[in-house]
Amino acid sequence: MTGASGSILGVRLLQALQQSGVESHLVMTEWAKRTLRIETDYSEQDVADLATRVYRVDNQAAAISSGSFRTDGMVVIPCSMNTVAAMAHGLSENLVTRAADVTLKERKPLVVVPRETPLTLIHLRNLVTLTEAGARIVPPMPGFYNRPKDVDEVVWHIVARVLDQLGIDNDLTRRWGPSEPAAPLDLAELDASPRRLAHLPGGDRTDERDKP
Repeated sequence: MTGASGSILGVRLLQALQQSGVESHLVMTEWAKRTLRIETDYSEQDVADLATRVYRVDNQAAAISSGSFRTDGMVVIPCSMNTVAAMAHGLSENLVTRAADVTLKERKPLVVVPRETPLTLIHLRNLVTLTEAGARIVPPMPGFYNRPKDVDEVVWHIVARVLDQLGIDNDLTRRWGPSEPAAPLDLAELDASPRRLAHLPGGDRTDERDKP
C-alpha cells in the first residue's frame, strides 16, 4: 500500500485474501499509513492484523525482496504516481519498489492499481513502460452494470477484478452475463435474477435491486 488516495481498496483486498485463506505479505509506506488515518477509521494495527506477515518499508532484507522467496504475485494498491515512476525505471528505493522489481524479473503477476486523475503524459508513459515490462495495470474504474448501491460495493467490484488478475476465485461482485455460454444477454432477465454476493466485512451484501 502506498500513499495514494484509496486506502480502503487495500484494506478490502486484505480482508478478501484473509477470508479466502490466502497468505499475504504487507508493506505500507509512511504516506500509506497517513492516508489510511485521513481516509478511514482503520488504524495501522487493524490493517496489519489482516495480513499474514508485515514488513517495514525500509526493510530491504525482507523475504519478499528476493526472487528465491516464492510468491504467486504482487499487488500495489493503491499505487501513487511516485511509486509508478520508481517501478517503471527500476528504482528499488524501498521494499515496495524492490519487491515489484523482483516480481517482474521472476515473471510473476504484478498488479498495479494507480490512483490519480487526470493523468499527465509522464504518468501514461510510465504506465506503458510497466505494461511493456509485464505489469498488469488495473485502474480502480467502477462498474455500473451491477448497479452498486453504495461506494463499498464499488470498492468490492474493484477488489474482485484485482483478484481475477491473480487467478483467485471470488464472488465479490455481480458479474456480467450468464456463467455458461448462451444467447446474447437479456438485461430484463438479468434484472429478474437476484444474486447474493460473498459475505465479507462490510455488512450484508445481498443484491436488493429487485425489491419493490
